[in-house]
Amino acid sequence: MSGRLENRTALVTGATSNIGRAIATAFGAEGAHVAVSGRNAERGQEVVDAIRAAGGRADFVHADHDGSAARSRALAEEAMRVLGGRIDVLVNNAGTYPPTTTPATDEPTFDEVYGVNVKAPYFLTAAIAPAMATAGRGVIIDLGSWIARLGIPISALYSSTKGAVETLTRAWAAEFGPSGVRVNAISPGVIRPASTPEGSAAPGESMMRGTPANAPGAPDAIAKAAVYLASDDAIFVHGTVIDVDGGRTGVAVVAA
Repeated sequence: MSGRLENRTALVTGATSNIGRAIATAFGAEGAHVAVSGRNAERGQEVVDAIRAAGGRADFVHADHDGSAARSRALAEEAMRVLGGRIDVLVNNAGTYPPTTTPATDEPTFDEVYGVNVKAPYFLTAAIAPAMATAGRGVIIDLGSWIARLGIPISALYSSTKGAVETLTRAWAAEFGPSGVRVNAISPGVIRPASTPEGSAAPGESMMRGTPANAPGAPDAIAKAAVYLASDDAIFVHGTVIDVDGGRTGVAVVAA
């Protein structure tokens, strides 16, 4: 790696598996001191150990996102403590995805999904962005989704939360950008979980047939985009949602 994040600190939420783990690992390899955040301490420590084994710096920070401002503030405070007093990069990655239809969604599920996917990153950003603005620098990366802009017949609830996140990205860029904070988002396509057994189909794999990629992506593809946005290579990038989706939303799908 090139050390593009040398001497920077980063908090990555939902960093104990899949996309979050890939982002945390890539940040560590690029020189950042990473706060690996998640609910499962054992899996979180595995990520920390892997980053340290590769010569990077990382610490685990427990988080149980419920959407409350109090828990988001507590996470921000603990991450700032383990990172030595500042957070240079925030990655709002943690999320929950119930594959349910609209009629089958009950109110507790609705509230939980909006709590984790929208309220938690909202109040975490509210807790961290002002210090970035005061310092005159900082990066916030949100995770959207390709189904925020291309409707599919399931998961309307999840889709709507990611649409909200992508809208917040643009609003936050307008709010905090003039103070030196860059806010952007990544919209992943169908990503093959690292835990998918060899030879098995990944969830949603059929959605990628006929796209330019013609297959799901890997978590590392999202991590590379995150490194770019976090680094000075993206110094002139504000309020943008980068599609890393194998062409799923931008290119006509040709039926096989």
